Amino acid sequence: MALEVLKEIIVVVVVLVVVVVVVVVVVVVVSSSSIVVVVVVVVVVVVVVVVVVVVVVVVVVVVVVVVVVVEVLVVVVVDVIVEVVVEVVVAAVVVVVVVVVVVVVVVVVVVVVVVVVVVVVVVVVVVVVVVVVVVVVVVVVVVVVVVVVVEVVVVEVVVIVVVIFVEVVELVVVVVVVEVVVVVVVVVVVVVVVVVVVVVVVVVVVVVVVVVVVVVVVVVVVVVVVVVVVIVVVVVVLVVVVIVVVAVVVVVAAVVVVVVVVVVVVVVVVIVVVFEVVVVVVVVVVVVVVVVVVVVVVVVVVVVVVVVVVVVVRLVVVVVLAPGF
Repeated sequence: MALEVLKEIIVVVVVLVVVVVVVVVVVVVVSSSSIVVVVVVVVVVVVVVVVVVVVVVVVVVVVVVVVVVVEVLVVVVVDVIVEVVVEVVVAAVVVVVVVVVVVVVVVVVVVVVVVVVVVVVVVVVVVVVVVVVVVVVVVVVVVVVVVVVVEVVVVEVVVIVVVIFVEVVELVVVVVVVEVVVVVVVVVVVVVVVVVVVVVVVVVVVVVVVVVVVVVVVVVVVVVVVVVVVIVVVVVVLVVVVIVVVAVVVVVAAVVVVVVVVVVVVVVVVIVVVFEVVVVVVVVVVVVVVVVVVVVVVVVVVVVVVVVVVVVVRLVVVVVLAPGF
């Protein structure tokens, strides 16, 4: 659009200059019969036309060059900005995907570890309880058997001794009853003690195992949460830094483009103005010189004509009137 307007202005200026020049030439030719004046005016017109054409061509070339340079700069900068923005977006997406994958992998690993730990602890507890129960049962059986055997042997010995040395039936019965009661009491006490010890041991083991499992699970969960939070914070900081850097780069690029365009436009305007001033000065000087030359020529011609006329008149007067006097 700007180029079209500039072309129209140039065409109008050229047409006006040509019209003015033609009018001036016609007026001068009609008003003067001197060939020198006509030649001078023609030379002036040719010079003015050439100067105007050169100025128009220079202005058009400069404007076209400026427009092309600005368009190239704008296209290059826009391409660079678009490329940088696309790379940044791709990098941010890749970082986010990697972070998500890492977080998912960490969570899965932690869950698997917790499940494995819990299963192992439960298996260990079950095995310990079974072993303890088996041991207790074996101990109880062994103790009962030993006690019974010992008591039976003692009773038999006492009975034999009583029968041999005392031979009293009632005393034998009393001794047997006492020995049986003692055996029963001892067996009951031993069984109760063993059962209490087993229960206490099992309870302690279970409590310890549960506490250990809870502590392990809590520690693992806390570690996972901390790791996830740190990863998310790092990713957010990286994305923010990248966005800020890209924004700064884009702003700097835009400022550089604006500065370059402004500098180019200013330089072009200065060059055009200087050139126009020089051209105008030259044209004015040429016109002044031509006018002075024309005036001098006209004056000289007039003087010559006047001198010739005066001389002719005097000659006529001398030749015609002298004989009569």
